[in-house]
Amino acid sequence: MDYKKELEELILTIIREGGSDLHLGALRVPAIRVAGELIFLVKHPVFSKEDMIGILGEVLKKEQIDLFMKNQEMDFSYDFRGEARLRGNIFFQKGLISMAFRLVPKVKPLSELNLPQIIADLSRKKQGFFLVVGPVGSGKSTTLSAMINLINNEQTRHIITIEDPIEHVYTPNKSIIDQREINIDTKDFHTALKSVFREDVNVIMIGEMRTPETISTAVTAAETGHLVFSTLHTNNASQTIDRIIDSFPAGQQDQIRVQLASSLLGIFSQRLIPRIAGGLVPAYELLLNNNAVSNLIREKRTHEIDVVIETGSESGMIDLNRSLLDLVRAGEISIESAYQYSLNPKGLERLI
Repeated sequence: MDYKKELEELILTIIREGGSDLHLGALRVPAIRVAGELIFLVKHPVFSKEDMIGILGEVLKKEQIDLFMKNQEMDFSYDFRGEARLRGNIFFQKGLISMAFRLVPKVKPLSELNLPQIIADLSRKKQGFFLVVGPVGSGKSTTLSAMINLINNEQTRHIITIEDPIEHVYTPNKSIIDQREINIDTKDFHTALKSVFREDVNVIMIGEMRTPETISTAVTAAETGHLVFSTLHTNNASQTIDRIIDSFPAGQQDQIRVQLASSLLGIFSQRLIPRIAGGLVPAYELLLNNNAVSNLIREKRTHEIDVVIETGSESGMIDLNRSLLDLVRAGEISIESAYQYSLNPKGLERLI
């Protein structure tokens, strides 16, 4: 079997069907995800153990294969003919190789993503800590890439991204953009992040904050004059703040509270909702840091942040329920979908 050709045919299928993900595994047929639903390619032959080893050789270099065999799982990126890029993860299950690919959308301007204008305004800030959060597959990376590219197209700045793996590849315009991949360009997130203080950088994008050390260094970078972007797999702003603080030992939590209260720009939480007309549309929540929010963080009253967001529309904050309701009223999503994706269905009911 020509494994490169086989893989490229499957990638073409995702692109042609408007899909987002490809799943491959030994002893089963491939599957793709389209508009959130898995579709099994039942006409395709079942992949054997040997087939998966053959595909493994197409997506990883020899030294990566050795590392995969040692660690038994690995993130990677795959370039498709220079026309598309995929983020992948390879792992074992029941002793067999499986792979999951995510098609990385091309970098789009913010104006095409149905996001609020204030996201562009936040991209133009000179320093601070800004987080884009949400479940897996909610468009976090797409939003961050649009923000980075807005800076690239408007300002002369030095941007460094630290990713595992590199997803969106940028074409430098007015800015210098250095993209560093874990295990290829640097040892780990924390090591790369410590180095930025000696690299004359203005903007830092951290693909994911996985350890307290990385979080602490990112917050310090924001305090010392850098604009720092990152993501977390959390559901909303208050949960994000709690997750960050709880990741530290008890003796360090007061310090990180103070640092976060002063350096945080905002937290943008998003999820992608099925459109009535087909496809997906974003709904979102936006917390902006101000004196009230800063005090709540310092005083361990993050449970009150949801109320601040609900009543903070005049200062630019966005409540998720109001975002969902706006989509319902615009005929974009069904009321059933709004309730399904709401984190506070009773609150949504009161608005309706």
